[in-house]
Amino acid sequence: MATKPNPPTNLQKSVAISRGYNFASAWEQNAPLTEQQQAAILALSHAVAERPFPVNLSKDHGSGQENGGLTVSTKDNSLGQAQDIDAVLVNTNQFYKWFTDLELAMKSETEEKYQHYVNTLTERIQTCDDILHQVDETLDLFNELQLQHQAVATKTKTLHDACDRLLVEKQRLIEFADALRSKLCFFDELENISTNFYSPSMSVGNEKFLPLLKRLDECIAYVESNPQYAESSVYLLKFRQLQSRALGMIRSHVQSVLKGASSQVQAAIRSTNGNKASLSEGVEASVIYVRFKAAASELKQVLEEIESRASRKEYVQILAECHKLYCEQRLSLLKGIVHQRISEFSKKEALPSLTRSGCAYLMQVCQLEHQLFGHFFPSSSEDISSLSPLMDPLSTYLYDTLRPKLIHETNIDLLCELVDILKVEVLGEQLNRRSESLAGLRPTLERILADVHERLTFRARTHIRDEIANFFPSDEDLDYPAKLEQFAETNSETAVDEDHNAFKTWYPPLEKTLSYLSKLYRCLEPTVFTGLAQEAVEVCSVSIQKASKLIAKRATAMDGQLFLIKHLLILREQIAPYDIEFSVTYKELDFSHLLEHLRRILRGQASLFDWSRSSSLARTLSPRVLESQVDAKKELEKSLKATCEEFIMAVTKLVVDPMLSFVTKVTAVKVALSSGSQNQKVDSIMSKPLKDQAFASPDKVAELVQKVHAAVQQELPTVLAKMKLYLQNPSTRTILFKPIKTNIVEAHVQVLSLVKAEYSSEEQGIINMVSIEDLQTQLDNLL
Repeated sequence: MATKPNPPTNLQKSVAISRGYNFASAWEQNAPLTEQQQAAILALSHAVAERPFPVNLSKDHGSGQENGGLTVSTKDNSLGQAQDIDAVLVNTNQFYKWFTDLELAMKSETEEKYQHYVNTLTERIQTCDDILHQVDETLDLFNELQLQHQAVATKTKTLHDACDRLLVEKQRLIEFADALRSKLCFFDELENISTNFYSPSMSVGNEKFLPLLKRLDECIAYVESNPQYAESSVYLLKFRQLQSRALGMIRSHVQSVLKGASSQVQAAIRSTNGNKASLSEGVEASVIYVRFKAAASELKQVLEEIESRASRKEYVQILAECHKLYCEQRLSLLKGIVHQRISEFSKKEALPSLTRSGCAYLMQVCQLEHQLFGHFFPSSSEDISSLSPLMDPLSTYLYDTLRPKLIHETNIDLLCELVDILKVEVLGEQLNRRSESLAGLRPTLERILADVHERLTFRARTHIRDEIANFFPSDEDLDYPAKLEQFAETNSETAVDEDHNAFKTWYPPLEKTLSYLSKLYRCLEPTVFTGLAQEAVEVCSVSIQKASKLIAKRATAMDGQLFLIKHLLILREQIAPYDIEFSVTYKELDFSHLLEHLRRILRGQASLFDWSRSSSLARTLSPRVLESQVDAKKELEKSLKATCEEFIMAVTKLVVDPMLSFVTKVTAVKVALSSGSQNQKVDSIMSKPLKDQAFASPDKVAELVQKVHAAVQQELPTVLAKMKLYLQNPSTRTILFKPIKTNIVEAHVQVLSLVKAEYSSEEQGIINMVSIEDLQTQLDNLL
């Protein structure tokens, strides 16, 4: 009995694995799987590889072996076939063939659903390709449509741009036409303006006159600013002719109105006051000013138009002419009245009152005229020069009245009063308070003040020369110290303040000098006053020194010295408050070198025509300018110091002259002994002790000490009494006495030193010198 072969388990496994691998490889290539899918497939592969043989194969295994070959029975249901396929495997080829068919069957069975999926995907891909093709065709259509749209948009934009350009061109042409029309209108106005201005009915009072004048100015300004236009110069000339005609009409109109107002005022004056030129102040205000204010109202509009265009030279000229016409008419009315009024002041009043009244009247007239001028010319009223043609002639009447009186005035006090009136009252107070309305008077008032200054300076120099420099003193003027004693006695009896009447004891040139300086200081300019003060102080100092010498001859030398000290101190004290320098620089021309140069030229040592050397004719004949500075205050200090030193030495000599002579002799003896001598007789005399000398015996020394003590007791109080008589200030006397006291004490110190060194105690007792402490106490008590 044939045995049934074992089923080919390994073979089935290998076929399944091979088919599974092939299918996975093909599937992987066609449709790559994810890692999760691959893991699932791998698990399925392992499961399929271990499945058992089919049932039919396991049943037919034994029968095949019994027939001496391999019998295989398969049943393929993969394609829906119901029949079984039985095969007998005789050889290897049949086996391989069977195996191949089996593999194909298994492969077909395994890959059928995948192939079906692949086919489905292929169909879908084909469908997508068709759709993409259709989309491409649609996109092509859209691109074509977009190109067509862009072409239409470009054509539309081009059309819009063309329209915009046409609109811009149209606007530009419109603007050009308007600009051309606006420019031509200025030229077209010539005919219209000419017709109106040359019309018989046109006048300045016509309501169309000022608008036409304004339009004419605009045309002239435009043509002037555009000279590049054709025939602009011709039109400008014609426009200017029209302007000249219009301004001439304005001038004639203003002149006519002003003359009419002036005639009315003159008629009113004649009817009010007959043929008299003068009017009362009330009549002046009502007649001269009120009538003209009505004329100002009539001209107000025209004059305001002229002033508003004063930036153009044509209107500046016509405005100046209107000012001139106004001033002429006002002057014709006022000159007689003002002249008459100032003449009345001159006849009735003295020079100071005339100056004060005349200035007050002129300031009143000037203020009223300034107010009236403001009614006519509001914008020009601030310019004071506009009223100069009116105010200068009116103020000249006062100047012409005052000048002859000033020239003949010799009183310095009166001239100083005039300066105070003009400088303080008029120019300082009233003009500064009403500076705007009275500014027109300032030049004339300053001119009058300058004349007063000039006259005052001349008279001051004359007084300095006549009453100070050339002063000739009388016996009463030089009666010192009697004058001082009489003054002291009078004051002690009447108990009158000495300082108040002290000037009565002054030397007249000093009193006049200080009086002139106090008056001139506030009246003259600092530079002028400085020159006068320097000259006055200088000649006063010289005059006092001359008087001092005369007094020294008439009385004593000490009286002359104290007189000079007293007056120089007063002069120095009184000029100290003046805030000026008492120095003047004098310049002189020096021709002293001229003679020497001419001699050199005549000797042939220099050429007359050598212009390159210092000896040329131009340099020879050129004077040298020598400058010298004189400081009267320093000279005064120098004279005072020298006089004080002279007085100190004189008093010192008066008191201690014996001691000074003794010290001088002792010094001479000691010098002779120290230097040696060839005369034996002299040597024998000089070799004696000082107390054995004839001039230095104790008795002689005691005698000279007694003389000095007597002088201190008798002469020095007399000197101090005279000092008190001349010098009322105690501090001044103390200052002057201090060096005298020092000299006296120093002389006693020197003599006392010699006495202690050269004399014995017994001899010192004979000499009996006072101690230095007692001497100082004695001298202090004298004051």
